[in-house]
This record gives sequence, C-alpha cells and structure tokens, in this order.
Amino acid sequence: MNLFLVAALTFLINIPFGYWRANVRKKSFQWILAIHIPVPFVVLLRIYSNIGFELYTYPIVIASYFLGQFAGVKFFSYRKSLQMLTSSCLVMDLYRNNKSNTELN
Repeated sequence: MNLFLVAALTFLINIPFGYWRANVRKKSFQWILAIHIPVPFVVLLRIYSNIGFELYTYPIVIASYFLGQFAGVKFFSYRKSLQMLTSSCLVMDLYRNNKSNTELN
C-alpha cells in the first residue's frame, strides 16, 4: 500500500468518529473516545502497509486524520440543518434514512 491509500483509509475511518464527536459534549468522556479510538487502527494501517514511521509520512496521515474528523462533524451539522433524524451513530442514521426512503416508495 502506498502513502496516499493509507491517508485515504485514515480519512474514511475518521468520518464516523467525527460524526459521533459532533453529537456529544465537548471534552466529555465520549468526546475523548471519539478522538482516540481510531488511533490504533491508523497505527495498524501504517504497520501493515509497510509505509513505516518515516518523518515525511506524519504530516500527510495526521492531516487526513483531522480532515476525516472535520468531515464527520460537517456531515452531522449538514444532516441536522436538514432536520433529518440524527443520533451519535452515522451508520445507524444512514440505515434509518435509507429504510424510511424505501418504505415511502
């Protein structure tokens, strides 16, 4: 795996956690968990992709980490502005939205 694939996967992993973080009180236990739970997954990606821990890889992976968190927060606020049903779980919200759309058709 190359560095940009690891960065893309890091971004995608962090979107649901940013979504979760947007719906909890700042600096609460859940907020801290939403930030720190993806870290072991990113470390495992780095190890299994053989990109290593070279200094030049850190800015790219860290930027994709925080951009994924930011995208999750923005997606939550977008859904909330449309007055869609929102909870702390992106997967369940998308499932419920899809389920309600299929029932209407």
